[in-house]
Amino acid sequence: MKIISQGRFCGYFCIISTVQHSTPYIGAMSLHFTNRNSKVQQLVDYIQKLIASSELKYGDKLPSINQLSKEFHISRDTVFKAFSDLKNRGIIESVHGKNYYVSSVNKNILLLLDEYTPFKEVLYNTLRHNLPGNYHIDLWFHQYNKQLFNQIIDHAAGMYNHYIVMNYHNEMIADSMKKLDKKRLLLLDFGKFDKDDFSYLCQDFDEALYQALESIKERLRNFRKLYFVFNRSQKHPTSSKEYFSQFCIDNNFDFEILDEVNEESTISSGSFYLVIKQEDIVKIIHKGRKEKLLLKQDYGLLAYNENPFFEVIDGGISSISIDFRRMGELAAAFVLSGEPIQAYLPTTITERNSY
Repeated sequence: MKIISQGRFCGYFCIISTVQHSTPYIGAMSLHFTNRNSKVQQLVDYIQKLIASSELKYGDKLPSINQLSKEFHISRDTVFKAFSDLKNRGIIESVHGKNYYVSSVNKNILLLLDEYTPFKEVLYNTLRHNLPGNYHIDLWFHQYNKQLFNQIIDHAAGMYNHYIVMNYHNEMIADSMKKLDKKRLLLLDFGKFDKDDFSYLCQDFDEALYQALESIKERLRNFRKLYFVFNRSQKHPTSSKEYFSQFCIDNNFDFEILDEVNEESTISSGSFYLVIKQEDIVKIIHKGRKEKLLLKQDYGLLAYNENPFFEVIDGGISSISIDFRRMGELAAAFVLSGEPIQAYLPTTITERNSY
């Protein structure tokens, strides 16, 4: 006999078998309560880990609220709240509010990015669009904070079907990542370190930058001097400065690397600016207008990493970037197929009207 629940989750009716699965021993993995989180959250995390490790499988009946209350010496209300949280997220399902079962339709993905930018939203939306509705994505940002990064990874280990992670450093991989199953882990963006054992989708901030500038070299000769605005607060790989400098030296361009655009900065006619931080792009355009300089006619501008807004700002801002939509598509394919992938995405220039 099968029972169809009365509620919907992710557009599917949850079908739960009441015959084929027995109640597993939920204490197969030890649970020791600490003071780091509430007991409700710790019980939620514990059950999620059992599901992710296949100790609990689709259709398995969970022990009753009374059983778990006695086994772990916690209140019935604590167990009920944990079950309610898991049920609201589609991880478990209930029949008549009494018997609880592992749901069939939910897979959990940790998407850990560095910081919010519009192109990260493109990545997320593409990933979401290319996954079925039964895949749930937990999106976090570590803001290049090592302690926060490690805390998120430590907490997430064993809880997710897949981990899609932007490391906080380009030259070394975080030790905490070793706690994750390599078959379930996909590294994004950064990756100038030994990663032969990992799946990855990265961009090359060095030689690819050189070659992209090489492709517009003759256009750049219209400018008197090239500037690379490498904002000191931006966690962009510093090796890009070396390759920018080498390109300029090899091609006899006068050049300078700027730490930032501030109140004292001036925009000079005949200058070309390669800019990483989007705030600096806005400042340069604002200062150019204040000094009555016209973009493309009087100075040039090339933004690092594509942004949908670049199509409409000041007649169009050219960008140098990988295709973050493609990154999202390939990340979704990794999740769905389970097949390893190791690729550097091409760095290209999207030509608009800014030089």
